[in-house]
Amino acid sequence: MDCGYFTSGACRSCRWLEMAYADQLAQKQRRVADALGDVRWQEPVSSPEAGFRNKAKMVVAGSAEAPTLGILSHDGLGVDLLACPLHTPGLQASLPALSRFVTTARMTPYSVPERRGELKHVIVTEAPSGELMVRWVLRSTEALSRLRKHLPALLEELPVAVASVNVQPEHKAVIEGPEEIFLTSREALTMEVNGIGLRLRPHSFFQTNTAVAAALYRHARDLVSAVSPSSVWDLYCGVGGFGLHVAAPGRAVLGVEASEQAIEAAASTAAELELPGTRWVAGDATAYALSAGSAPDLVVVNPPRRGIGSALAGWLEQSGVEHVVYSSCNVDTLARDLGDMPSLRPVSARLLDMFPNTDHHEVLLLLERR
Repeated sequence: MDCGYFTSGACRSCRWLEMAYADQLAQKQRRVADALGDVRWQEPVSSPEAGFRNKAKMVVAGSAEAPTLGILSHDGLGVDLLACPLHTPGLQASLPALSRFVTTARMTPYSVPERRGELKHVIVTEAPSGELMVRWVLRSTEALSRLRKHLPALLEELPVAVASVNVQPEHKAVIEGPEEIFLTSREALTMEVNGIGLRLRPHSFFQTNTAVAAALYRHARDLVSAVSPSSVWDLYCGVGGFGLHVAAPGRAVLGVEASEQAIEAAASTAAELELPGTRWVAGDATAYALSAGSAPDLVVVNPPRRGIGSALAGWLEQSGVEHVVYSSCNVDTLARDLGDMPSLRPVSARLLDMFPNTDHHEVLLLLERR
């Protein structure tokens, strides 16, 4: 992938950009294989090198008259990355218009060195349909009336389905705050993946590589189908990606997720797909498992980078669960968790390259009790 920002030194986020893509995949495969030991590996899932990223988190700097959307330099000044080739074509097309909108709505970019200004970030997500979710992260609601005034013109220019203001008043390295003010009647973006319309709200998690996420869900569905469990728990279920994919007639699927909004979204999609055998619970995954009176045949876990931890791994070890499908973005915490459940041995593993041009990885394992 050619990138003028990388060549000029303006942005070096893609640290592996100068490495041939085949070598990137091979190095990641060696890394995860070395960490997990004797596991049967399937062919890795590759990604396009460019145009794959469905979400743009753009730091806004400069001035209202001449804003920059991109990242900050070491001295806290803005580096404009409007043409970043990682973004999907739809995102690339939208960012210049969103930059102009900063000027139109007279939103003063926040200056980190001076600790003044209003607009901190513009966060844009593109659905496979081409629809956009646009969020402006502001220190206050000072610009809200101007945003509302000029939004109709932006909606005519771009396929924005969901627009909102997120209020983050504090001067610290936290991208967004808890308060979300919707500017459109719709509050969720539909991410259709493998024919399933996952509803994504502003604070919901979704993989930034839609094509590889679709492959991840398909592979998980195949793994589950191969062992044909009658009951499945999807822990850390988010908006229901795994649980909705593995749902089938005669199979009870339970999803557990801390975010109530994500659970509502998963339940809504399940109802739309007429999947009465699914149930969705808002709560902590570990606490739910530890308090449950019985265990399912199979558990899917998709934890954050810190892994599932010793408490949940210990419960899985003692639970009698026959199979676990573990989706991990951190092979080191995955290896640690496997050490805490020695009775559940990996029988299949696959690398999925969510993040080309970096050393980040995604691994999907099937564990079987022995």
